[in-house]
Amino acid sequence: MAQYFSNNIKLLRKRKGRTQDEVALALGMFRSTLSGYENEVAKPSIEVLSSFSDYYNVVIDTLIKVDLSTIAESQLSQMERGYDVFFKGNKLRVLASTVGPDNEENIELVPVKAKAGYTAGYSDPEYIKVLPTFRLPFLSKDKKYRSFQIQGDSMLPIPDGSFVTAEYVQNWYHIKSGKPYIILTLDDGIVFKVVENLIEKQGVLRLISLNSQYQPYEIAMDQVREVWSFVHYISSEMPQANRPREDVLIETIEELRREVKAIQTRLDFN
Repeated sequence: MAQYFSNNIKLLRKRKGRTQDEVALALGMFRSTLSGYENEVAKPSIEVLSSFSDYYNVVIDTLIKVDLSTIAESQLSQMERGYDVFFKGNKLRVLASTVGPDNEENIELVPVKAKAGYTAGYSDPEYIKVLPTFRLPFLSKDKKYRSFQIQGDSMLPIPDGSFVTAEYVQNWYHIKSGKPYIILTLDDGIVFKVVENLIEKQGVLRLISLNSQYQPYEIAMDQVREVWSFVHYISSEMPQANRPREDVLIETIEELRREVKAIQTRLDFN
């Protein structure tokens, strides 16, 4: 912990262009005390950690558990603006949202044609404001929902083009393994997958498709921007019947033929 914390507060201070004297004055401590923290001579208390967290706008968990020197510049910039890629504790993620004339939350709709724009503008209130909105009376007014149009066949039997409505997940440590989620990622944009939560052990999420033709893969948490928990989907198509694929049928027939031939061989030998 000490190594990451010391290096991180030194890196963040230099990114702000501040001297040790300036930071120490802002935090109400002696320069020698700050130097001790930056050089691993002194161990910070919870109060000190909280002060650094507030000053640099980075959550405590990130300060002590993440080597910020390995984070891309774009991600560091987002983190410093308050959109931390990790979350635990009393810091809340900032979510751009819209409300109706009655001051109640809307459900914003992200169609396929808006996916690229959403990846870039998900935290921009002006962008979120132009998305179509609607309401569903059977959903809780106390929770935040958004609807995403999915693409492709990786989550069959949920059809291509379906609109998946999901609930905003504030704390990523609460992601439940085996449940479906909408994940907004830095490189892949919006993906809809069943998730295995490996944050505590490996710092990643394992993403699994319902369609077995697609292999599971892992994504590091510094690539994740938003997480939404599946609630339901709306589609104009009927789900496809769960019939065996042609190649599976062929393999099954071949296996039966081999078994019959083996039995025949044993009979002939006897």
